[in-house]
Amino acid sequence: MDNVQILSDWSAQVEAELTKNILPFWMNRVMDRQRGGFYGAISNDLVIDRNVRRGALLSSRILWTFSAAYKRYRRPEFLAMAYHAYDDLKTNFIDQDYGGLFWEIEADGTVSNERKQVYGQAFGIYALVEFYRATNELAALGKSVNIFILVDHYGHDPLHGGYLEALTRRWQPEQDVRLSARDRNEPKSMNTHLHLMEALTNLRRVWPDERVTSRHRELIELMMRRIVDPQTAHMTLFFDEAWQPRSTEISYGHDIEASWLLVEAAEVDGDPTLIQEAKALALRMAQAVYEQALDTDGGLMYEAGPHGWIDDSKEWWPQAEAVVGFLNAYQISGQPHFLDAALKSWAFIQQHLIDRQHGEWFRGVLRDGTLKANELKVSFWKCPYHNGRMCMEVIDRLAALRNRSG
Repeated sequence: MDNVQILSDWSAQVEAELTKNILPFWMNRVMDRQRGGFYGAISNDLVIDRNVRRGALLSSRILWTFSAAYKRYRRPEFLAMAYHAYDDLKTNFIDQDYGGLFWEIEADGTVSNERKQVYGQAFGIYALVEFYRATNELAALGKSVNIFILVDHYGHDPLHGGYLEALTRRWQPEQDVRLSARDRNEPKSMNTHLHLMEALTNLRRVWPDERVTSRHRELIELMMRRIVDPQTAHMTLFFDEAWQPRSTEISYGHDIEASWLLVEAAEVDGDPTLIQEAKALALRMAQAVYEQALDTDGGLMYEAGPHGWIDDSKEWWPQAEAVVGFLNAYQISGQPHFLDAALKSWAFIQQHLIDRQHGEWFRGVLRDGTLKANELKVSFWKCPYHNGRMCMEVIDRLAALRNRSG
């Protein structure tokens, strides 16, 4: 089978996964038709917890996914789902008094965590912009711009650059800024800056305001020159306010995700020198992940520290990002081992993560391929953004490669 046929078959597999499994699952299983919004927790065997708290992240990521899907396919059912997520975000998560997005609400809509986590604001911007790109809904663009203005006014560090992790409801300094229980209580993190850069990449496409352009460029440069270690090509996870490292762990999923998001951000910026710098760094990052974290079965292991593996399990989202990151590296370099790695990552997903009985993907497996016990298929963090976006990215990238071959 020639290379063009391999790419064509792969594209068809990925598109079928997106349109016949991932998107239908979220439309048919996760929408709460009684109370509005979405269920916050669903088990692998489809047991719904109707009383669990849910976060703005889930609604934002559903909004992004179905906006992007509608933009691509123009199917009315995808548009209806996007509007449902948009209404949920407007009604339940946007703070009508002080602006921005609440972090978490109870199942009945009562606000349970009113803090302004900058990571959460970033996904709100990202999703609202995508919804505007799909629908030309000016109010959505306005909401995304308002969130950016608030985050920039209250969260930007004018002395050292970058943004603080979290603020109170009234946008004052917060004492405990951790994104989750497994994170460190440090004023700046890789994760928040990566996804704020991603959000401003999208915002800059439709609202090239001078401040957005300036902050977007600042975030790209911080990612490349502060957050990515020039010696190892891995990202440092936590920092103090002056960008002194406060951690030694390596998150391989974030490394491979950042490798392609940096190139995308630089291309939106448009500076040829910056683009070449981003591509060169992306190759170094992808190579380091390839050499250190890609297992023999094609799965990507999770996290390592200075003394070995912290977590060698294989969660759904690093596998999705590995497919895109390795494919991006192949597009840049033409080096066949990157294409092989992307194909093996997809094969691993097909074998271990796609739930062919109940739909969607399992959250993850242990290194030996055993399903991780007691994990949820839908949760505060488990959403259609990583795997849905992977499918759309792969379809576009394989089309570009086929056109190049042709």
